[in-house]
Amino acid sequence: MRTLVTGASKGIGRAVALRLAVPGAKLGLGASTRSDELMDIVAEVKSRGAEALPVIGDLSDPDVPKKIAVETIDAFRGLDNVISNAGISIPSPANEIRVENWDRVFAVNVRAPMLLAQSVYESLKASQGAFVLIASMSGVQPYPGMGPYSASKAASIMFARQLALEWIADGIRVNSVSPGLFRTALTEKVYSDEATKKQREAMVPAGRIGDPADDLAGVIEFLIQSRSTYLCGQNIVVDGGLIDSIQAKIAGRPATKG
Repeated sequence: MRTLVTGASKGIGRAVALRLAVPGAKLGLGASTRSDELMDIVAEVKSRGAEALPVIGDLSDPDVPKKIAVETIDAFRGLDNVISNAGISIPSPANEIRVENWDRVFAVNVRAPMLLAQSVYESLKASQGAFVLIASMSGVQPYPGMGPYSASKAASIMFARQLALEWIADGIRVNSVSPGLFRTALTEKVYSDEATKKQREAMVPAGRIGDPADDLAGVIEFLIQSRSTYLCGQNIVVDGGLIDSIQAKIAGRPATKG
């Protein structure tokens, strides 16, 4: 199986890459720079018997999505799956969002997946493959103080739905995944504060913060397997029940009667 994973050097992308790193697999591992983290995951993937190709480029550059797609397709003589995972956030209150920050977040979180999708379309059509876009629960519910992030993730969810509808006749499956509260390199500072961690855990019905390897990578893997070929345009929220728990927290709910 030939798969391109963007944002592969850490967090969710790293967990997905390791999940897919089985003997014989071919993985294009995208990152903005050739960092030690990226080369570590390349080495780990190879140690598991899979082929690893580092593909480098800043996705805010409109030329980069096509560049990394072409490099991966040329190296693997085609492509079966794309996990569009790379994303950024520049927090700020809504009334203080700077235009350049809005544009950069949308460039990476929305424009880059669009350009990547266009660049891999023919290859995925030939292989009857899958495209999975990693969004966020912040694209389903607003997250105060996150600036353009929530809006960009909402846009990415809708774009995945649009792709799904347009591409399903060509045999390409498109879906999105929206993680809830997960502990990654980007959120490590938050969860290193034990009081904050406990407060967040108390909010989640599952009683814990998600782990990318244990709680998310398998969902993404399922979406690129043949067992999911009838799923089309779905946004799968993986949040331990957090979003749907809001009404359970409302005081004065009617008591259950036997």
